[in-house]
Amino acid sequence: MNSLAEEQSRILIIDDSVTSIRLLSAILKDLGRIWFATSGEAGIALAREHQPQVILLDVEMPLMSGYEVCKLLKENSDTRDASIIFITARSSMESEIQALEAGAVDFITKPLNQPVVRARVCTQLNVQRQAQALIRLANRDGLTGLFNRRYFNEMIALEFSRHQRQGHFLGLALIDIDHFKAFNDGYGHLNGDTCLSMVAQTIALETKRPGEIVARYGGEEFVAILPHTTLEDASKYGAWLCEKVDDLKIPHQFSSCASVVTISVGVAALVPSENSTIRDLINAADQALYRAKAAGRNRVVASDSA
Repeated sequence: MNSLAEEQSRILIIDDSVTSIRLLSAILKDLGRIWFATSGEAGIALAREHQPQVILLDVEMPLMSGYEVCKLLKENSDTRDASIIFITARSSMESEIQALEAGAVDFITKPLNQPVVRARVCTQLNVQRQAQALIRLANRDGLTGLFNRRYFNEMIALEFSRHQRQGHFLGLALIDIDHFKAFNDGYGHLNGDTCLSMVAQTIALETKRPGEIVARYGGEEFVAILPHTTLEDASKYGAWLCEKVDDLKIPHQFSSCASVVTISVGVAALVPSENSTIRDLINAADQALYRAKAAGRNRVVASDSA
């Protein structure tokens, strides 16, 4: 199978000609998932829903021209990063300039030439994959492979806003490796890095529900965003993590709370409202983590203030 199809590249065709849509679909059918729309308005709606990497856009359409559609796609945060390729019967330099000024990355002239269409779409799919790879690298912590603090800040803002609109609980867990400084001092920094990575991967493996995100918050501290999660369920999640990290049986003779590496977890949950903030949620989880440490560590404590 073509590697592009294996990654399920997303392609959207917007053209008022059913004949053109059928031809383009046949040419590109093995390159990924394909959607199509016969009007600009429908195409914009599909683009927002599926966020295709490449959009093939007809210039000459009734009601809303391809240039107008392109402008609206580039103004929307959900669709502005797509590679837009204009399909047009015009081949003048003025038409090419107008297409590029509208935000397109390329244009294909009619009648359609199969090798040209495939080559140009494949080029843009490769550009999109490379861009995504760079974004993933920029969002990851180099040591643990988890998301980094910057990505967490972006995602907690999005989830807070989404849960506010939906009126659902949003949970948060702050996780700290107990007595990690003593571990580093006693076993050395290389072993400390190995410990961090093992705990991080364990937390990531146990945080698998749709939308859940684990990030390295700083040093030996991690944070998990828990969509649609009540305080009770967040507490169960924290207790489960404590158990799973304990099961790693990483020796820690310098810990005062156990003979192996353990974690402390503070959890909080709230239904975001106009009177609450992201800082409220983070502070509540942080206070709960402080109480977990003060109570002897190796445990989960739920917030009583969020």
